[in-house]
Amino acid sequence: MVHPVFDNLPTTIFERMSGLARQHGAINLGQGFPDDQGPLPVRQAAARALIEGSNQYPPMRGLPELRAAVAGHYARRQDLSLDPDTEIVVTSGATEALAAAFTALISPGDEVVLFQPLYDAYLPLVRRAGGVPKLVRLAPPHWRFDRAMLEAAFTERTRLVVLNSPLNPAGIVTPDEDLALLAELCVRHDAIAVCDEVWEAVVFDGRRHRPLITVPGMRERTVKIGSAGKLFGMTGWKVGFLMAAPPLAKALAAAHQFLTFTTPPNLQVGVAWGLDNHRAWFDEMPVALQRSRDRLTAGLRDASYVVLDSQGTYFLNVDLQASGVTVDDATFCERSVVEHGVAAIPVSAFYAEDPVTTVARLCFAKADATLDEAVERLAKARR
Repeated sequence: MVHPVFDNLPTTIFERMSGLARQHGAINLGQGFPDDQGPLPVRQAAARALIEGSNQYPPMRGLPELRAAVAGHYARRQDLSLDPDTEIVVTSGATEALAAAFTALISPGDEVVLFQPLYDAYLPLVRRAGGVPKLVRLAPPHWRFDRAMLEAAFTERTRLVVLNSPLNPAGIVTPDEDLALLAELCVRHDAIAVCDEVWEAVVFDGRRHRPLITVPGMRERTVKIGSAGKLFGMTGWKVGFLMAAPPLAKALAAAHQFLTFTTPPNLQVGVAWGLDNHRAWFDEMPVALQRSRDRLTAGLRDASYVVLDSQGTYFLNVDLQASGVTVDDATFCERSVVEHGVAAIPVSAFYAEDPVTTVARLCFAKADATLDEAVERLAKARR
């Protein structure tokens, strides 16, 4: 009696590895959440709103003050002009935003181009909407697509392409030339791009995230998705943003109203306050995370692990094969958490077919002491 998309759908790898971490008292570098609780002034703004403000239904598209704050934030950070009244919809997290986009834009039989490795929600949501996935396989160390790969995936039935940049788990930021190539294919095939950009504020080494919606030809055919939980490092705050040209935004709002309809008003007030008043966070936060990335990278390399380049997100990847590890990533991660007390995620779990089985993902959004202890344990595992 269960829909075939969800029948026997396995528990996510994140839940499994976090469960093993709890069971074995391991350091959890698997699931991507920071050690700290997020910026205190933003939390205080939400707390004040909970006590002093309204706790009844806010507008379906989101509080006007939050939509205005979102528009202001992206104007400052990405030179993107958005109309807060007609081009922004507030959702209960980015995954709900994805669900609204796929529900609104996919009809049965439409083909949807997806890049592997991919967020595990993409495939079941696309299939439940009636979409037909067309998978493009990215591989280490550069995790890039080329013209031949795209031309093999796009057809006359292509309706949507889903781009996650910065890319979890690979930790790469899609370069401008790749964005231009993807835009060319979208325009040629009259396809819509759904851009999962939840990691847009977490980029390193002087890079600047460029949204696909700003590439010529893409303004009217792109859905941009952001996440307050990732912007402020509070992953439990399920506040997301859908951004698109008015005709698309209208359809997205129509789907959203029958999914969660609305989002807790005090969280919306807190996010709006943070975007408007805690702007220094967006300069300070990636600097602190880059330092953590460098600390974990240096420790792992001292322990003779080969670490791949991490350009953004909370994650870096260890090339197990290049490090001389002879077991596959799933076996390594299982043994790491059970025998050595460090939880990691096998990157093969992010593939639906033909997986890369030689890479393990680690989260570095942790305290120095946590990272140092994890390195010590992984060094012992390496020996």
